[in-house]
Amino acid sequence: MKILVLVKHVPDTETKVKLAAGGKNLDDSEFKYMVNPYDEFAIEEAVRTQEKLTGESVVVSLGPTRVQEAMRKAMAMGIDRGVWINTDGHGGELDSFCVATALAKVVAEEKPDVVFVGQKAIDDDSAHVGPMLAELCGMPHVQVVTKVEWQDGAQSARVEREVEGGIIEVYDVKSPMVLGAHKSLNEPRFPPLPGIMKAKKKPLAEKKLSDLLSDAPLTTVRNYALPSEKSPGKVFKGEPLPEMVKKVVGLLRSEAKVI
Repeated sequence: MKILVLVKHVPDTETKVKLAAGGKNLDDSEFKYMVNPYDEFAIEEAVRTQEKLTGESVVVSLGPTRVQEAMRKAMAMGIDRGVWINTDGHGGELDSFCVATALAKVVAEEKPDVVFVGQKAIDDDSAHVGPMLAELCGMPHVQVVTKVEWQDGAQSARVEREVEGGIIEVYDVKSPMVLGAHKSLNEPRFPPLPGIMKAKKKPLAEKKLSDLLSDAPLTTVRNYALPSEKSPGKVFKGEPLPEMVKKVVGLLRSEAKVI
């Protein structure tokens, strides 16, 4: 069985967001990066699937040189090798369509039985790339996956996904497929020291984005804007309780408009 897992390198959740001059880009000069948390669930499921069914696992990532850090972590967790789509030197914008198009070229070359992706990335929070990739590759896709049971010698899988209200949907899906991992799918392992050492020597192939992408982005960013600061709260004291309650209720009705 051949397993692909897609990984994105995203700003750390504690990163303070600043806008670059002009407001069209973010100032990432002080950003610290991490593996997208949802992708860790995808990595873990890829490793568990390989342990159950044997075969080969491949981590694929698109981005500048720094994304190799995320790829090496995936290898330390147990992934066999990596394919890096190098975006260094690319001056244009990359939207979800461009990313999915480039990744689809790698998927077409690798011919996997399953592609694991994170449910979404925590930086743009769009959840576009997984479904777009599946559509471009002509593969069935299930998002927000909470359980995977392989059947028919890994030719198909029974997949559960979580929807609103705590309802669980069940799908029977044939390989090859794209599965978007939810946080309740598993508990990602901590990379062991031997795995970290082995990951440094595992093969990491490089592909240039320019060789995989000729399409222009379908969307462009005009500008970013930080949310407006919240007005300071109001404190009522030194008055009879009924009077203060009356004022609070009045503000909830006239200003907050919640009652």
